[in-house]
Amino acid sequence: MARGALAFQHQRRRWISLCLLLFFFVHVDVARCFYLPGVAPQDFQLGNELKVKVNKLTSTKTQLPYSYYSLPYCLPEKIVDSAENLGEVLRGDRIENSPYVFKMREPQMCNVLCRVTLDAKTAKAFKEKIDDEYRVNMILDNLPLVVPIRRPDQENSIVYQHGFHVGLRGQYAGSKEEKHFIHNHLTFTVKIHKDPVTELSRIVGFEVRPFSIRHVYDGQWNEKTRLKTCDPHAKALVTNSETPQEVEDKKEIIFTYDVNFEESDVKWASRWDTYLLMADDQIHWFSIVNSLMIVLFLSGMVAMIMLRTLYRDISKYNQLETQEEAQEETGWKLVHGDVFRPPSNPDLLCVYAGTGVQFFGMIVVTMMFAVLGFLSPSNRGGLMTAMLLLWVFMGLFAGYFAARLYKMFKGAEWKKIALKTAFFFPATVFAIFFVLNALIWGQKSSGAVPFGTMFALVFLWFGISVPLVFVGSYVGFRKPAIEDPVKTNKIPRQIPEQAWYMNPAFSILIGGILPFGAVFIELFFILTSIWLQQFYYIFGFLFIVFLILIVTCAEITIVLCYFQLCSEDYLWWWRSYLTSGSSALYLFLYAAFYFFTKLEITKPVSGMLYFGYMLIASYAFFVLTGTIGFYACFWFTRLIYSSVKID
Repeated sequence: MARGALAFQHQRRRWISLCLLLFFFVHVDVARCFYLPGVAPQDFQLGNELKVKVNKLTSTKTQLPYSYYSLPYCLPEKIVDSAENLGEVLRGDRIENSPYVFKMREPQMCNVLCRVTLDAKTAKAFKEKIDDEYRVNMILDNLPLVVPIRRPDQENSIVYQHGFHVGLRGQYAGSKEEKHFIHNHLTFTVKIHKDPVTELSRIVGFEVRPFSIRHVYDGQWNEKTRLKTCDPHAKALVTNSETPQEVEDKKEIIFTYDVNFEESDVKWASRWDTYLLMADDQIHWFSIVNSLMIVLFLSGMVAMIMLRTLYRDISKYNQLETQEEAQEETGWKLVHGDVFRPPSNPDLLCVYAGTGVQFFGMIVVTMMFAVLGFLSPSNRGGLMTAMLLLWVFMGLFAGYFAARLYKMFKGAEWKKIALKTAFFFPATVFAIFFVLNALIWGQKSSGAVPFGTMFALVFLWFGISVPLVFVGSYVGFRKPAIEDPVKTNKIPRQIPEQAWYMNPAFSILIGGILPFGAVFIELFFILTSIWLQQFYYIFGFLFIVFLILIVTCAEITIVLCYFQLCSEDYLWWWRSYLTSGSSALYLFLYAAFYFFTKLEITKPVSGMLYFGYMLIASYAFFVLTGTIGFYACFWFTRLIYSSVKID
């Protein structure tokens, strides 16, 4: 018996040891292989080919992206589109191969790419892009091309600008006539981090210095022609002192490039730090933190005042009941028989509340993924793709909450409310988006959403979102109706005349100021990332700001709702939604201010695009903040009226 027990223990130890050993190997293997999707490092040996890809041409003046080959640049043997996700297509990205050929750690000097002779049409195209300050974007090993620029106000400080300008305008010495010059020579610098043991290299930087140079050569042009202005045999490097290449009809342009490799101490995991820490100094961070602290302080003060006042009210009302004092009821208790009377247009309120929950869920989950690093800027289009897919799947919660509220209002047709929830907000946004997309199509921009992508969006809407909304509505309607804490009188009570400061329009507009104040500094960074083509990466701060926004919307709505009920006005349903939702008006006004002070948009179409997209953003912000305020007020009124004794 003892021998059997010992054998069993020995066998058990062997199994435990084996399991621990397997766990160790699996753990090590997983630790070695775990990388975020699409951003795994790639090692290169000496002489390995490096594939340079070209992306869209962008301009902050027009906000209309164009494909790289919309201009007569040098073509590869065959243009191949890289696989693009939904977010990249919607952003206007058009990633294609290029004729640029690099080889790892093999410097190249004065490589001739091609020779192009302009005609009137191509010269005009180049001039228009130069006038509108278009920039050329390229990608190497998932890193975007940047131009390093030294800051004149700080020593040893460099700012990185995305892409290089197509060209520039200038004048010859002694002439007043302005000419257009093209950047036809590129000096690339590929920064690498080399492993001293394996001699393998990883790319950690991709920089360029563009030059405009009118190349000179002897005789007739052929493949073996040697340039005088850029000759690797004579070690003749291109400098800014050379004669620039003018853009005119029948002008000949020779495109050339250099490639240099520079070893860097930056490791692969930190290679994006240079791109993300661009022009944001400590002042920007301090201003964000300072604003958040002010909003937190204000919110704390409001919460403290409300809790003390409410506690005193409830104690007084309950004390009057116990002492059986025959005094007339005053304040918010007086309207207990009307406070839960269904509002006007209850269906629309249910739709907006359900859509707001859909937005809320989408933003919370998206921010959680972004904070964890799954939606970093290195994953192009990942943020927009995630938001679209989450919006679609959150339709389940939209239908559920809309149906629950609808049933509380004694509604009986759950299919009708599900249909309105599934179509009201998306149809409005889609109509605006379709008009804006038609304008972009008219400009022949790559930012126009192709027919196939438009079909995919419609499929996501009708094929997934709409059925999920119906499923959510069905489940929500099957649940028991939410019961009111007090009974509603059959005859509505007359609302007394209100003071001027309790006027609905005035209180609604005042209520939107504080939520907007919680986000307007962060809003500057968001607008800059969208309209000035900069990366947005401070998702941790954005998540904190979002939490502050939730608290602020809830508290300001509760405070104003309390004052409204104390003045015997029981029509709080819609006002609670509009109070915090009015912050969207200030958002749109700030967007207009940003347009006229920070952007240099001159084309009418570009202006229409800006205000059209900001209208969609403001509308979405209205639905989100309005829903937060509404549900906060809904919880508050049910809490206070269930806390007092009603005869």
